[in-house]
Amino acid sequence: MKKDIKTIALIAHDNKKQEMIEWAIKNKEVLSRYELCGTGTTSKRVAEATGLTVKGYLSGPLGGDQQIGAKAAEGLIDVIVFFCDPLQAQPHDPDVKALLRIANVYNVPIATNVATADLVISSPFVTK
Repeated sequence: MKKDIKTIALIAHDNKKQEMIEWAIKNKEVLSRYELCGTGTTSKRVAEATGLTVKGYLSGPLGGDQQIGAKAAEGLIDVIVFFCDPLQAQPHDPDVKALLRIANVYNVPIATNVATADLVISSPFVTK
């Protein structure tokens, strides 16, 4: 299914939410060209900080990661920006691993840090 506007999913672990907000503010103009979605608190905080519309799914630990994974598998999400915290154990780690696996299976670019997110959103794959 080909969409006119690409969709970017935004996810951030608790210790990375501020980093996601700062990245979204810095890239607000670019992000405004896309449909945005995200997990629970991340989607709300990015929307509040940027004024952009961000469709919210459930919180990650309550199934939001899985919802985004399902949308990626359906071809409805084109890019995932997931600032994960590699130094903090996550109670929903199996869901995180499942999302990473879905991104790989369906060839969906997934950025897990600021440097990669900057590269991905400037890529011709995303901008065309």
